[in-house]
Amino acid sequence: MTRRSTSPLSGKVRRAAAAVLLAAAAAGLAGCATGPNPRDPFEPFNRKMMTFNEGVDSVALKPAATVYREVLPPLVRTGVSNFFGNLGDAWSSVNSLLQLHIQDAAENFMRFNVNTFFGLGGILDIASELHIERHKEDFGQTLGRWGTPSGPYLVLPLLGSSTVRDALALPIDRKGDPVHYVDSAGQRNSLYVLRAVDMRSNLLRAGSVLDEAALDKYSFTRDAYLQRRRAQIFDSQKPDRFRKEPGSEGRESDSDGKEPDSDGQIPPLPESEPPGAASGPAAAPAAR
Repeated sequence: MTRRSTSPLSGKVRRAAAAVLLAAAAAGLAGCATGPNPRDPFEPFNRKMMTFNEGVDSVALKPAATVYREVLPPLVRTGVSNFFGNLGDAWSSVNSLLQLHIQDAAENFMRFNVNTFFGLGGILDIASELHIERHKEDFGQTLGRWGTPSGPYLVLPLLGSSTVRDALALPIDRKGDPVHYVDSAGQRNSLYVLRAVDMRSNLLRAGSVLDEAALDKYSFTRDAYLQRRRAQIFDSQKPDRFRKEPGSEGRESDSDGKEPDSDGQIPPLPESEPPGAASGPAAAPAAR
């Protein structure tokens, strides 16, 4: 048997080719790598939490909401939604007042009183029939009105999409929730569960559309939530002192002081979508 001789030149050529291939691969990886999103530095954690929330939703909240929607007639479900919406009007009135939106505060206060006394405790939405507008406000929005930065995007267990600012505001919002003051723990927890199931039932169709439309549901949910939240805080209809420079209405600066590139390009979720609707149950008992 004869040995095939290899020249030193051919060995050098192979090593040079291997080096070129490794350099090209490294360059390709470097080109694909991106730095951390300044709006979402907790993305690895957030994605895991979104997966957890979706798991809980798929085995508990979504099936309950589906049965709730199939069993109860629309009139009953509307009454339940009206009841909890009326409770929210009371806290919205307080936050509108804290933001010095006197007309909004007055309208929310009128809504609460009209529906409570003439709408069977809020089951009937008489105020809407009287064209008294609802202005949904929470303490996170109040902090945003007075210049508190939103901070990074954050996915909370069971509650879904939020920001650091809104997460810190949750204990205050909980204190402003009338359900929190129900004496019986059993009745209080039942109301929390009923509200969560009712909110989730209103999002069944929206969730199906999102599953079919979004290539990356996490990114879509994050960008839609942040854009919607900025619009809630910097509404173009509010007084000029709450606006930024011309043309910036409806946008809130991120924690790095810059506007995200995606502003105005992310299609909003359906109007009934609460924070975090697509990232998990989102309608947990303490959710706003």
